[in-house]
Amino acid sequence: MNIFQQRRKLLKLSLVSGLGVFISNHLFSASTQAASLTLVAQGGLLPPDTNGIRLPKGFSSRTIARSGQTIFGYEWHAAPDGGATFTTQDKGWIYVSNSELNHQQGGVGAIRFNRHGEIIDAYSILQNTTRNCAGGHTPWQTWLSCEEYDRGQVWECDPFGLHTAQLRPALGTFNHEAVAVDLQSKQLYLTEDKPDGCLYRFTANSFDTAGRPDLDDGFLEVAEVMGGRIGEVHWHLLPDPLAAHIPTRYQIKQRTTFDGGEGIWYHEGIVYFTTKGDNRIWAYNTLSKELNIVYNAAFYLNPMLTGVDNITANAAGELLVAEDGGDMQIVVVTPDTVTPLLQVVDHDRSEITGPSFSPDGKRLYFSSQRGASGESRDGVTFEITGPF
Repeated sequence: MNIFQQRRKLLKLSLVSGLGVFISNHLFSASTQAASLTLVAQGGLLPPDTNGIRLPKGFSSRTIARSGQTIFGYEWHAAPDGGATFTTQDKGWIYVSNSELNHQQGGVGAIRFNRHGEIIDAYSILQNTTRNCAGGHTPWQTWLSCEEYDRGQVWECDPFGLHTAQLRPALGTFNHEAVAVDLQSKQLYLTEDKPDGCLYRFTANSFDTAGRPDLDDGFLEVAEVMGGRIGEVHWHLLPDPLAAHIPTRYQIKQRTTFDGGEGIWYHEGIVYFTTKGDNRIWAYNTLSKELNIVYNAAFYLNPMLTGVDNITANAAGELLVAEDGGDMQIVVVTPDTVTPLLQVVDHDRSEITGPSFSPDGKRLYFSSQRGASGESRDGVTFEITGPF
């Protein structure tokens, strides 16, 4: 029985028994690497290490920054949220992190590492913005920082700190959560963190000579799932992306609402996104234009994953989902399993944010947004190493 026959069999079992993982040939990569991280995680989590993190055997953690700590002249920000990594010319990398503070106290900070993983610099790449929650990286090496409030917008930031951040109004005015770029079409997909939030798509009208889309020249659409919660998606043009008179999520009657849109990630033709209000992971196939659900906590008596929030994936297509609350875990989701990769203990009033692999895939970065105290000023950012 080949892998696709196995998945079809599992799909039948899933539909009959009410399991929460929806199996589809097109949703996950059929790679020999696809089981590696899952198998490691299935070995179980050890007792907490000195940083209070439970990890599988062979993994280790280090604290790279705490809110209020001065690193190379930069005071690491409070309430660290969404993050991503970027390759540098000297074979090192940069980890950027949002600050989800209110009243124009937010922004984005960056930590730079050399090729050996040593911290060599830290600095701000965006200041004086509001509730910078999640966001998304672009293939042209910029960071899109999303403001999570009703008049929130998207800022395009330079991780290297060479260029001033640029406001991108064409990406809409709404309660922005996260954004992912389709690597083939260069279209952008955006989530909205509202109980009746929507899924949006931005399409540029023009590109520069390097193939980068013009984020100031394009149109924004909202998704309608035809005939229910899953199925074919139709996109409706928004008449007023700046929401001058009506919030974007109310401008199109036929739009489909999603209960608290959170993280979003693109991998091999699939846009994955999460909704915290109903603890689901969705998968939109950009070729077939179909939407499916790949995880639904309601189908489990004792779900392993709740409070679904930020999402990323490794090169094999395994999804890593961070919990806002729940058990304060990062959980690996594949077509066959839902398995905790790590757990932060005694941070019960916090949430896990900003999971991102280093460019070589050997290190994982994330934050506990409010630390052990539950206060924004006590955020902690970690690095995990091991047999990823």
